[in-house]
Amino acid sequence: MATPCPCGRTGPKGQVQALDDCCGPLHAGQPAPDAERLMRSRYSAFVQGDVPYLLATWHSTQRPAELTLETGGKWLGLDIKQHRVTGADTAEVEFVARFRVGGKAVRQHERSRFVREDGRWLYVDGDVL
Repeated sequence: MATPCPCGRTGPKGQVQALDDCCGPLHAGQPAPDAERLMRSRYSAFVQGDVPYLLATWHSTQRPAELTLETGGKWLGLDIKQHRVTGADTAEVEFVARFRVGGKAVRQHERSRFVREDGRWLYVDGDVL
């Protein structure tokens, strides 16, 4: 059986899509078709610890010089609340990411902003809600 995609995106029959058919191609360099798919692929990259992908999909004006992911956490799921196109090359995605660290459940509820440059969507920043 194929590895389910951590982002939880479902296909037409309601089953979780395989990583190889969902976020995997984006992690391999295929551009995301929209900001929501980029958000999903970034969530999957967090789950997989793919720091190079996270940095590569972060807008250069906001990208940190380095990124260290917290170890020992367990990602529990992603819920996309809203994907809103705000301009020809801008969009927002509101999401809730759930994870557990040190036995404590955490919910990150954020409205993230994205921009498309040279045909590629990039994460700019977000507001914690």
